[in-house]
Amino acid sequence: YLPRDGHPQRTEQDMLTDFALAQGLDPVIISVTRFEELIPKLLSGEGDVIAANLTITNERKKILSFTLPISHITEHLITSLDKPDINLHQLNNRIIAIKPDTVYWQTAKELRKKSPKLLTQEISGALSDDDVFSLVATGVIDLSVFDSNILDIGLSYRTDLKKSPALGKEHPTGWAVRPDNNELLELLNEFIILEKLTETTKQKNLADWPTIKKSKRLRVALRNNSASYFLWRGRLLGFDYELLNKFAKQHALRLEIVVPPDHSQLIDYVREGNADIAANFLTPSEERREGGIVFSTPYHYATELLVSRLDDDTIKDFSDLKGRTIRIRRSSSYWNSAMDLQDRGVEFNAAMAEESEETEEIIGKVATNEYDLTIADNHLLDIELTWRDNIKSVMPIAPPVGQAWAVRGANPELLAKLNAFIDKEYKSSFYNYTYKKYFKAPKSIARYKKGQLELNESGRLSPYDDLVKKYAGIHGFDWRLLVAQMYQESQFNPRARSWAGALGLFQVMPQTAKELGFKNMFHPETAIKAGVRYMNWTRMRFSDSLPVTDRMYFSLAAYNAGIGHVKDAIQLARRKGLNPNRWFGNVEKAMLLLSQRRYSAQARYGYVRGEEPVRYVRNIHNRFNAYVQLTSIK
Repeated sequence: YLPRDGHPQRTEQDMLTDFALAQGLDPVIISVTRFEELIPKLLSGEGDVIAANLTITNERKKILSFTLPISHITEHLITSLDKPDINLHQLNNRIIAIKPDTVYWQTAKELRKKSPKLLTQEISGALSDDDVFSLVATGVIDLSVFDSNILDIGLSYRTDLKKSPALGKEHPTGWAVRPDNNELLELLNEFIILEKLTETTKQKNLADWPTIKKSKRLRVALRNNSASYFLWRGRLLGFDYELLNKFAKQHALRLEIVVPPDHSQLIDYVREGNADIAANFLTPSEERREGGIVFSTPYHYATELLVSRLDDDTIKDFSDLKGRTIRIRRSSSYWNSAMDLQDRGVEFNAAMAEESEETEEIIGKVATNEYDLTIADNHLLDIELTWRDNIKSVMPIAPPVGQAWAVRGANPELLAKLNAFIDKEYKSSFYNYTYKKYFKAPKSIARYKKGQLELNESGRLSPYDDLVKKYAGIHGFDWRLLVAQMYQESQFNPRARSWAGALGLFQVMPQTAKELGFKNMFHPETAIKAGVRYMNWTRMRFSDSLPVTDRMYFSLAAYNAGIGHVKDAIQLARRKGLNPNRWFGNVEKAMLLLSQRRYSAQARYGYVRGEEPVRYVRNIHNRFNAYVQLTSIK
């Protein structure tokens, strides 16, 4: 899911990755479909360590060896806001839904001592935490029970649940290994002791550089948007994120992202000690320097542009702005630029956008005529122009300005380290490649997705029909659908490489290929085999009770954007009164809403440029129907 508060659920995996690398080992993450598969797979030798927020119990100690505690948690019941409050002394005739093989069954047994008529219900271990949250929030499930650390994450972005007081004493959680693996257990314990000794409080911590180094954590305030920080196909991406992640790794730090609720609080988070650095293409200003804030050397230069709808040809120069309204955030540098224009005698109305609105949202509202005009940095407009054809740049508002990262003035060593990093990396091959990936390369992707639809001279849809038919048959797909998907992904180019690093005919991410057991994604048969297998894995994440076609549309959308974003869209569709089991006209509408801050802020996987998976599914759907006609098979 999208880490947004500095306490990501993946912390255990990050820690174990650090441990493995320190031991000269290759860390491999093995995912399981159901919670109850964890212990059997460990005992059978399919993994070496369980890192899954596992509660240490006497029963589990009989078959597993546990490390020292990683954390301590309490358990809480949750219910919908619409349900009666939870009275722990009166739970008769209420129903607790619990996954199999969890410690929560013992918890229910203890609760039944005070409420003998308390009922229990088993739910699938394949349900994600957020699936259960949604079932509770919509009243399908009466009650469920969660550990405090998982529940705190959920309640940080959900507002449709309420929780009970703690059900009892704190419980330790830890990593589990096989009982015969004493040497590994000893090394893990040594690592945990060191981690705990160097751990510092993450909230309200005015940490200087020595403290940051000692804690091995660097907290960065970022906004969840398409330029700086977002989740795509299970991978965290973004220009600021990648640069700062490299900086953190160079100094052996673990990067932790905190996401303020709106733009105006980015610098406040640094000033108040909730973060060490604020990033997000910030333009230094006197107003932002107040309260002891200083800025790094510029790591990016941007030109602010006036943005209008494509069909608006009425603005030739600044004099044509009379009577027009420019919508911008008050906390942005755009506001200062607009005020400078007015001071120079340019007449227009300056209107404040919501501080929670991202620039791309505002541009979208200009495109739909909800807003008249706006101002945007050229690189942000470049992103929008990769997929929009209804907006344009009218004119520059001001000369290019440097954009920088903000830190506390009381942290000169951190500032010096950032400046040294920027001096070395700015315009380096790494910097140029990363910049092109986010702000230039997507244009070529948009271009090559326009193609002719026809059979080639040999009567084939693609050069790889036979291979696609072979693996489509193994997994039960219509081969023409997969050919349509392959065209959408790579235009049948076996050497294709996406802006995010996906490779080959089916554009499989390297990490995904590794988890599936494949290496050379530029080899056509390997790429097809991996792509079809991953498509099948994606399809299995959705219930087979769905209509066959809609299950396929959900799978295609998940292949494109990630399963998490599709799950978020399904839940949002349910809340909006749309049919959560239908893609076209229903879940696709919810997917589009997840580009808006007011919806993405309450979604487990955060912001997604919803137009991309929507177009992806629609294009494949249309191409597939055309392929069916071309091949004359009904």
